[in-house]
Amino acid sequence: MELNKVNTPYYNDYGTWIREQFNCRVQKISIDAGFTCPNRDGRISTGGCSFCDNRTFNPQYCRRQEPLRQQLEAGKQFFAHKYPDMKYLAYFQAFTNTYAPLSQLKALYEEALAVDDIVGIVIGTRPDCMSDELLDYLAELSKRTFVLVEYGIESANNDTLRHINRGHTFEQSAEAIQRTHERGLLCGAHIILGLPGEDATESLRQAPIISGLPIDILKIHQMQIIRGTRLAEEFAASPFHIYTVEEYIDLIANYIQLLRPNLVLERFVSQSPKELLIAPHWGLKNYEFTNLLMNHLRKHSIRQGQFLRNSE
Repeated sequence: MELNKVNTPYYNDYGTWIREQFNCRVQKISIDAGFTCPNRDGRISTGGCSFCDNRTFNPQYCRRQEPLRQQLEAGKQFFAHKYPDMKYLAYFQAFTNTYAPLSQLKALYEEALAVDDIVGIVIGTRPDCMSDELLDYLAELSKRTFVLVEYGIESANNDTLRHINRGHTFEQSAEAIQRTHERGLLCGAHIILGLPGEDATESLRQAPIISGLPIDILKIHQMQIIRGTRLAEEFAASPFHIYTVEEYIDLIANYIQLLRPNLVLERFVSQSPKELLIAPHWGLKNYEFTNLLMNHLRKHSIRQGQFLRNSE
């Protein structure tokens, strides 16, 4: 699918972009298809990423013990009050959603697409769990429906990736993204700012590297310390810096100036349940953070890609 050009005052926002892909309002519905991860089941490692607890982003209607159709119908009911004409994307979000035999993956994706009002799929996965055979299938699938593959990169620093027990290298991320791009598939990526050992200078060093990948959409999250994770144990034993909201806004403002202007930015923060969150406690909804960020960008006349244009 070819990306449409999006013009926004300060950054290339996902909301504007997704509305241009469809002639109706579209909402993601998260589903848990029962997958695990290769760094949980022992193929690579055990215990998973040190920061990870899937409960932090699984909504109430997303229950892995229920069939996909039932999860999707529950999600539709959850969002239906907003807009009567809403359509939906089935978001395979929990764990690694390409970590199964190809026949099983095809059946799951097709099952989701068969549900009424589902107009596409978004597949969250790891760069070391994407076969050429699956990419070929997804490329064919994208000819009849919306398909977005979203990779968890997390960092471009291999020392950091080892520290958080990610189980893959940045080079593997770059290679998987390139193979995905070559098949004409929409490709998203996810990174975390503020990982242990990475200060603002290191994050800004990585920004042009991330921007140089052939990705279409980028999701950025702040570092969050979640109860019960190995990172929480590390933080308790040897606390590292967690950004204040003011520091993080300043970092994001500098970061996006190093990103190419045509890269769609989906989000800048994640909001974990209060009962699971150790830090940071900003007390902001996602939209409230975005409003603060927009005010900062407006006040300082900051635009996405500005540093790149100034260096040309």
